[in-house]
Amino acid sequence: MKTLVVTNDFPPREGGIQTFVRSLLEHFEPVDVAVFSSTSPGAAKYDAQTPFEVIRAPTSMMLPTPDMTRRAVQAMHQTGADRVWFGAAAPLGLMAPALRRAGAQVLVGSTHGHETGWAQLPLARQLLQRIATGLDAMTYITSYTERRLRAAIGQRTKLAQVSPGVDIDRFNPEANAQLVRDRYGLGPQTVIGCISRLVPRKGQDVLIEALPAIRSVVPSARLLLVGSGRDEQRLRDLAVRAQVFDYVTFTGSVPAEQLPCYYAAANVFAMPCRTRRAGLDVEGLGMVFLEAAATAKPVVAGNSGGAPEAVRDGETGRVVHSPRSAEAVAAAILEVLGWPDQGAQAGLIGREWVVQSWTWKRQANRLKELLADHEV
Repeated sequence: MKTLVVTNDFPPREGGIQTFVRSLLEHFEPVDVAVFSSTSPGAAKYDAQTPFEVIRAPTSMMLPTPDMTRRAVQAMHQTGADRVWFGAAAPLGLMAPALRRAGAQVLVGSTHGHETGWAQLPLARQLLQRIATGLDAMTYITSYTERRLRAAIGQRTKLAQVSPGVDIDRFNPEANAQLVRDRYGLGPQTVIGCISRLVPRKGQDVLIEALPAIRSVVPSARLLLVGSGRDEQRLRDLAVRAQVFDYVTFTGSVPAEQLPCYYAAANVFAMPCRTRRAGLDVEGLGMVFLEAAATAKPVVAGNSGGAPEAVRDGETGRVVHSPRSAEAVAAAILEVLGWPDQGAQAGLIGREWVVQSWTWKRQANRLKELLADHEV
């Protein structure tokens, strides 16, 4: 059994789906997989260091055209693959019928959260239905996304959960918190951390609006906003109007290898994400909550989409069911900070939960089972 991974989302190009695909493949034997992907700057150098075979199409974006489908069939025959995994089911999953005719025994396609928005749009929903019809299984990341996908595709294929995982060796309680606290002059203050793109859905604006109420109870509290995005200037202006600008640190983008230290620098991680645009802009899962938990930090999450599934409400943190409300967000953060040792015990429970349920190895094993099943 050998699997050909057909995907546009593969390093050295960066992004969440790229990380998802490569991290799962790291738990396959190199002889059991090969990749057929689009190309990007630095691809040749990257592929030379990859333990499995990588075949690049001469384009930066593969589409399911007849020519590209022929290339995918050639790649399947060249590598001896009899299984196919579409790293992102849409749109390349439209190739599935041709690959099955060419000898693929099992075809699996993954979804990542944004498809839940597509499921509400007539043309995109029809595309998802066509793709599902050609697959033996389609994977989803949370129960929330499963419900939305099932409503769109009906019984056209099996749905199975394969979520993103956490690198528990990288994200761990021993990360160097002092590095970040010293860099930004945070000292012993109570830090509410948020690591995410600065966009409206993530809720950094509500964190800023909640800060005065939090500081009225915990005077040492301050926000650490990690990331960049189109909302940055609006957030800075909001901090000025709320008279908390001196207590909000904007770090901008930071090196990926240092992210565990930023989680570790927080006393509580908070991202009150909210659903926008009538459900088209929604949180599929919220890996930041699990990465924070892996670093033994309690979390406060909004109730958007699948985000509540990344929190054990009342045990590893709190889910805010009114994430647009500064009062509700402030109350949740203050509650968690009031837990034993400022929520440290909840953080340890979160760490144990991630180790047991959210590792990349566990997710890869689920994918392997789907690909191995002749009767999916």
